[in-house]
Amino acid sequence: MVGASGYTGEKLLKILAGHPRVEVAFASSRQHAGRSLSDVFPEIALGGAPLCFGEPDPGKICAAAEVAFLALPHGESAKIAAPLLASGLRVLDLSADLRLKDRAVYREYYGVDAPGQDLIDAAVYGSPETNRGALAGARLVAVPGCYPTSVLLALAPALAGGLVDPASVIVSSASSPTGAGRKVEAAYLFAECHENMRAYGVVGHRHTPEMEQELSRVAGEGVTVQFVPHLVPLNAGIHTTVVASCRGAMPGQAALDGLYRDYYRGAPFVRVCAGRLPEVRRVAGTNVCEVAARADARTGRLLFFSAEDNLVKGAAGQAVQCLNIIMGWKEEEGLVL
Repeated sequence: MVGASGYTGEKLLKILAGHPRVEVAFASSRQHAGRSLSDVFPEIALGGAPLCFGEPDPGKICAAAEVAFLALPHGESAKIAAPLLASGLRVLDLSADLRLKDRAVYREYYGVDAPGQDLIDAAVYGSPETNRGALAGARLVAVPGCYPTSVLLALAPALAGGLVDPASVIVSSASSPTGAGRKVEAAYLFAECHENMRAYGVVGHRHTPEMEQELSRVAGEGVTVQFVPHLVPLNAGIHTTVVASCRGAMPGQAALDGLYRDYYRGAPFVRVCAGRLPEVRRVAGTNVCEVAARADARTGRLLFFSAEDNLVKGAAGQAVQCLNIIMGWKEEEGLVL
């Protein structure tokens, strides 16, 4: 595993440590290089010989592992993904480097040059519930972002069913500050976040093009998203509300519930709520995303909701779910429902 000392990296190590088919053979962290993993994360119990954090050297990684997880900052993952992939490893990248298919869009939103188009084209978008067929046997996976996962799972059945006007999608999401990573910045200090809620990145948020790309893939036509994210004082979690105009006749609640149950039949980590709405506390610490849909006949709009743990289903857990699928293992192995 490369980049193991952030919030996502720590969560991924914890999940992998409990996975019955996985042995963690390598973990890198420039910050903690040379230190024992048990000293940095004493709560993580790995079997076998003690493991020390090393430098992210592709040669050492290839010698030790068969699969590599990359939890590096944007702009860094692709640099190491290419040599690992060329050496025959399967690679699961948790950064945004390989999610966007349009290199110009990546440059616009991330401010750095995108990886080569060949590498981008080789990457499979790792949304098990909407792209499962492409994941089987994949060698390179772009693990989705936390916000896009919450939006995609909330909207996918309705878009696939042609119920939503694709130009009318408005998203409001509230997330834990842990989604920004383990860094010391004034905006993420306890005193700034505790007993507070604030919007940020309201125009041009980096996750917007990823949402539009994947929602458009599911819908079979272009989807435009107005996205407004918020920070809330949670250790982990995202709650998303989506409002969109209905295309055609307004469905009844029974029809909406049936559409969602049918779409997510066989998807063990999506819980369709009946008679209630999604709540973060019900999914905290799990790889589950709760979803619900409601119709407002008075306004002619449809309402969609989701809740997930941003570090699990929004990142580390979803990466392991993708690993299980590409390896042909039981999808739930090593994960909490």
